[in-house]
Amino acid sequence: MLVLALTAAPARADDLASAQRLWLAGQKTQAVEQIEQALTRQPDDLQLRFALGVMRMELGDRAQAMSIFTRLTQDFPDLADPYNNLAVLHAAAGELDEAKTALEQALRVHPDHAQAQENLGDVLVRLALRAYQRAQKASLMPSDALAGKINRTLALTHELRTR
Repeated sequence: MLVLALTAAPARADDLASAQRLWLAGQKTQAVEQIEQALTRQPDDLQLRFALGVMRMELGDRAQAMSIFTRLTQDFPDLADPYNNLAVLHAAAGELDEAKTALEQALRVHPDHAQAQENLGDVLVRLALRAYQRAQKASLMPSDALAGKINRTLALTHELRTR
């Protein structure tokens, strides 16, 4: 039994490394298939599951990626990265409130998570823009100050998208 446990880790590492090489070589479908095959042997492996989620996300398979990252947050609630990736998916879909909630959870479990901090900043900028635009729409009189805030925030959101 101990020998089996010790040999499983190198097999998973080999599967993951091989899939990553396929991915980087542009053989993305084969990489996903390799990870999925490895998961049939080791369905609870965190690194394989996370890699599959990232690959699905990169391929634009939002539903599958959301499902994978959601399950990871349930199975490993003390890890920030699945929450961060869920937030990225939500933000890309314009679901800013959900993105903010996921990022706040990521930062509760890992307050110094640099990528989650940056992503939260991006989401907050987009939420600010939304609030300014709603205020402008609800306003009876145009406001130069509000228009200036909208223009500066629009410029910032454009900069965030192009980096």
